[in-house]
Amino acid sequence: MQRILILILLAAIGTTDAKQPNVILIMADDMGYEALSVNGSESCKTPNLDKLAAGGIRFTNCFANPLCTPSRAKIMTGQYNVRNYVKFGLLDRGQTTFAHQAKNAGYTTCIAGKWQLGKKQDAPQHFGFDKSCLWQHTRSGRSKQDGKTYDRRFVNPMLEFNGEAKEYLDGEYAPQLCTDFVCDFIDENKQKPFLVYYPMILTHCPFDPTPDSSDWDPKRLGSTTYKGDLNDPQRHFRDMAAYADKMVGQIVKQLEDSGVRDDTLLIFTGDNGTDKPIVTPWNGTKVVGGKGTMTDMGTRVPMIASWPAGIDRPGRVTDDLVEFVDVMPTLCDVIGGKLPENYPGDGSSIAPVLENNPTVRKKDWIYIWYRGQVMIRDKRYSLVAKTDGTNATLTRYQGPFDGTKLADSELTKKEQMIKKQFAATLSKLAKTRLSSVDKKMWSQAEDQKKPKSKKTKQK
Repeated sequence: MQRILILILLAAIGTTDAKQPNVILIMADDMGYEALSVNGSESCKTPNLDKLAAGGIRFTNCFANPLCTPSRAKIMTGQYNVRNYVKFGLLDRGQTTFAHQAKNAGYTTCIAGKWQLGKKQDAPQHFGFDKSCLWQHTRSGRSKQDGKTYDRRFVNPMLEFNGEAKEYLDGEYAPQLCTDFVCDFIDENKQKPFLVYYPMILTHCPFDPTPDSSDWDPKRLGSTTYKGDLNDPQRHFRDMAAYADKMVGQIVKQLEDSGVRDDTLLIFTGDNGTDKPIVTPWNGTKVVGGKGTMTDMGTRVPMIASWPAGIDRPGRVTDDLVEFVDVMPTLCDVIGGKLPENYPGDGSSIAPVLENNPTVRKKDWIYIWYRGQVMIRDKRYSLVAKTDGTNATLTRYQGPFDGTKLADSELTKKEQMIKKQFAATLSKLAKTRLSSVDKKMWSQAEDQKKPKSKKTKQK
């Protein structure tokens, strides 16, 4: 299977006459590795994703950041957050995304779902997406009525279409609206190469009923509390996971109906670990959601790649290390595009894994920079420390979600060397803080660190 290599060569000589594959990247919200039945969940049922894995490749060592915006900035730019993450809810407008590179390669692009990367009306288009259907774009996605604030991400949602606000009040469900938008885009563009990025609204809290739940109420405006009003988070999370899986199934069917399934690479992943109230029976044990933590429960996420015409020996399961910076080089390889100018080389394409030639790919560790903490991790060990390198602790893993923190006195000579090597990498990367943002943005970020005067605080 030489499809990817041919596209790369054609791009290098300036022609893209070969059929370029379509790309669909789906990223569920707060859906950790353990939430898929194919990964071992004993409570969540995900038959469509299970089927994709059976006909594609399932990755068992994929890692994201512990929180949404950092993961979104990372996956879209292919860079470690230490280089370009400024603040929550914002992507520096000087960044280059995989959508830009796809457009440069002749692709029509689309994004649907949760945005949370800047409120300017043109933000999605600025970052390379021709069309958009988003929650939390120009507005917070919440409304007030009778003195209460309602979260409007699910039932009767508040969305923006290409920056234009629209409010629904007739029992509509945002995940369904976003999926329909994606399916319409697929059918409208089936004669030319397209890229869809679908950062799902599911399965983030509030843990609320879906249209398939027994207690679905189409008249609700949404939850008035962050985690949900109905006090049954475990059942509702299971329903939400099932509905996310249903939406993946609808997209696959649309690809088939539009006649483009074989030539479409579909990647499914999650933006961070499952939220803390959720406890998932998994492979004979229980996994407590760890969103926001530098643990397996906070960073280990599912990843499935499906591409009927482009994956050699489908049905494989691989333990290759994968992280979100790897998506940019992967998509550039697949579409025959180029990496951005001055790309720092943070990511490693998984195209060789798709071709069943994994020895070509080199990925020995993953790196996470997050809210004053950093982590280096390989398949067996992780080192978590403060950004200045202090409070460094090595954890030994026997398998997913099975880590033991080690005191320095417990380390073998080999583990002492691993800790030293990891610490050196953390120190090297720390020097690249905000190296990929413009000086104005860097200055603004530095100003935010300074303590405010009493006069300012009173305002």
